[in-house]
Amino acid sequence: MRHVDSFEIQPPTPPSHNGVPRLAWARARRRVSRWHRPYIAILLLIDFGAAALASYLAIQIFQQADSGFRHAPQSWFYTVAFLLLPLGWLLILWGNRAYDRRYLGLGPDEFKRVTRAGVAVAATVSFIAFATKTYALSRWTVGFALLGAMLLILLGRMVARLALHTVRRRVGQAGHRMVLVGTLPECLEVFTAVTRNPGAGLVPVAIHLTDGYAAARGIETPVPVYAGRDVLALVREVGGDTIAVCGSASAEPGELRRMAWQLEGSGVDLVVAPQLTDIAGPRVHIRPIEGLPLLHVEEPTLSGPALLAKSLMDRVGAGLGLLLLAPLFAAVAIAIRISDPGPVFFRQPRVGHEGRTFRVWKFRTMYVDAEERLAGLVDQNETDGMLFKMKQDPRVFPVGRFLRASSLDELPQLINVLWGEMSLVGPRPLPADDGDFLGDVRRRLLVRPGMTGLWQVSGRSDLSWDEAVRLDLYYVDNWSLAYDLSILWRTVGVVLARKGAY
Repeated sequence: MRHVDSFEIQPPTPPSHNGVPRLAWARARRRVSRWHRPYIAILLLIDFGAAALASYLAIQIFQQADSGFRHAPQSWFYTVAFLLLPLGWLLILWGNRAYDRRYLGLGPDEFKRVTRAGVAVAATVSFIAFATKTYALSRWTVGFALLGAMLLILLGRMVARLALHTVRRRVGQAGHRMVLVGTLPECLEVFTAVTRNPGAGLVPVAIHLTDGYAAARGIETPVPVYAGRDVLALVREVGGDTIAVCGSASAEPGELRRMAWQLEGSGVDLVVAPQLTDIAGPRVHIRPIEGLPLLHVEEPTLSGPALLAKSLMDRVGAGLGLLLLAPLFAAVAIAIRISDPGPVFFRQPRVGHEGRTFRVWKFRTMYVDAEERLAGLVDQNETDGMLFKMKQDPRVFPVGRFLRASSLDELPQLINVLWGEMSLVGPRPLPADDGDFLGDVRRRLLVRPGMTGLWQVSGRSDLSWDEAVRLDLYYVDNWSLAYDLSILWRTVGVVLARKGAY
């Protein structure tokens, strides 16, 4: 962190143009940020290889794979299976903007576009077969090849995204170097938001103040702060490739449009960060009215068919989980009884959906006198808020420490999920004896608590209470079935890595 005590104030550089910077047909410079070029090349190879592999597997599995091509040269069949069909996949993926750099590396849009392309490929193959009267095609072979290709492409892109995120976290490359433009509070809020997830690849390198340097004097800032500079010149000076206009800076009449004009042909990207923190993209829609782009924010979906589908997924998943994990439950129960005589399960009142109290099921991990010993450990609490956490809690017996680190102690909560008291994904249920839920915290009670949740996959016990509440509220306001599946997938990696579990 650095103190902002003085600035080298320069008179604003006159704009290089007023909206007609170059010949109408002049070619823009290449973008400053180029990480996406080799990444897209790798995706092209992955997608082509996935489609070709799916064709190969279909040919090996189904004996009638060459039906419809038996009166043609064998080489034509292999040309279609291993060259034309994979190339068709690439063309349709490109047409569905599955290689658009704005959708790569973050969010679900990339995978949605791959799925949409898969439907388009199936429709195209069906139309070509109908138009050429190739009715003898093996439907099982074609179906397997198309579905297999889509699944392999999705899998390949997941692996590529994990590799990209690893490079961004460990090497600090393949990202966007951003200059934040706005007032200091707005820029710092955007800085905090974009740096929470290093895998997103957004790296703020400087702040340009719109309200003058005096607003930041003596305040600690994580990156250098400038004022009274030409923004484009500043971007080039600090090696940036993206300008992020924050909050009220985007509301200045005509300023944003003139900045966009100034950046034409510069290779620098322009993004706008409106004051809609913690609202997910699917809830925000742009609706232009007479040239005015209005951002319409939809209400959270807390009822309807999606919630019914979530409940069905919870009950089915919990039922299957209890059946499959029964032998593991028995082994854990024996280990607990050997470690410390007493009950196998720990039942504690928790606050659930709409404030209803229920008793949560957990494997017991502490000695039977743990509650009596708590009063003597309160001053050693290592977290804030409504929870008590200690990394080396003396009340936890050795087997219980292993159960906590591996999250096996949470598995009996499948019983609560089966009974409808909890969900597989949601805010964690808090103890009922920790006082009333006041203010923003009460909003967590709009949905059923979950076995895992957003703050579990974002740091668990290593997070502060305020950060845990923020993540839980974000989940409540932006949940979806796809988001639940994403959190469940991320939970596997977090559990295996034992992050923040104690």
